[in-house]
Amino acid sequence: MSRKELKLIPLRVPGEIKPGDSLAEKIFLALRKQRMALQNGDILVVKHKVVSKAEGQVVKLDTIQPSPDSQRWAATFGLDPRVIELSLSQSKRVVRRKRGVLITETHHGLICANSGVDVSNVDGGKHALLLPEDPDRSAAHLHREIKKKLGLIIPVIISDSFGRPWREGLTEVAIGVAGMKPLYDYRRKRDVHGYVLHASVEAVADELACAAGLVCGKLEGSPACIVRGFRYQPGRGQARDLIRPAKNDLFR
Repeated sequence: MSRKELKLIPLRVPGEIKPGDSLAEKIFLALRKQRMALQNGDILVVKHKVVSKAEGQVVKLDTIQPSPDSQRWAATFGLDPRVIELSLSQSKRVVRRKRGVLITETHHGLICANSGVDVSNVDGGKHALLLPEDPDRSAAHLHREIKKKLGLIIPVIISDSFGRPWREGLTEVAIGVAGMKPLYDYRRKRDVHGYVLHASVEAVADELACAAGLVCGKLEGSPACIVRGFRYQPGRGQARDLIRPAKNDLFR
């Protein structure tokens, strides 16, 4: 494998993840079943749903009492008012609410549809899944468990699927990071023509999340992926480093 070649290895985690399960042990079991071994230099990307399930971030929809406003808005667009109410409860502010689409800012600072509340791939509509309470902390915990069990320092990225303004379709983003710097700063470096770069900062954690998403998919039952061959920068980076401060955001 050349220095510029990446290998993406999906991990099929056996069984359903339940609240209280050790996600690290589930991943170790998946590695054994696939006769795989983590190596120095690998990066582990994990979809947030299995993290949320293990952490008990599951809400029974029958326990949610939607407000009259949520009921009216949901009825207009054929939505579940309980999901709308739950999404609003998980938000710090509503960014847009139009044509049946609810875009919010979560308490993490993430801008996404329905505050990341999801009903797909849970249990057929009885429960909804919330984002991890602190995805960076979740990534750090898994990072420590791998080091403790295997003696390897493996960066961990927790990913989720987000839509994007002005672009169709979903793409993966990093919502939790541990063990690596999520941004690569090219500023003050020279390009091949000798020009000094002034504004190039690459969101490598997001790019790695996207790469993993190509092999994990939505329906394949592979909620984790090993990225092999990428030269990451070790460090105490966090996914919150990827959130642009409001003072620098031209769209707020």
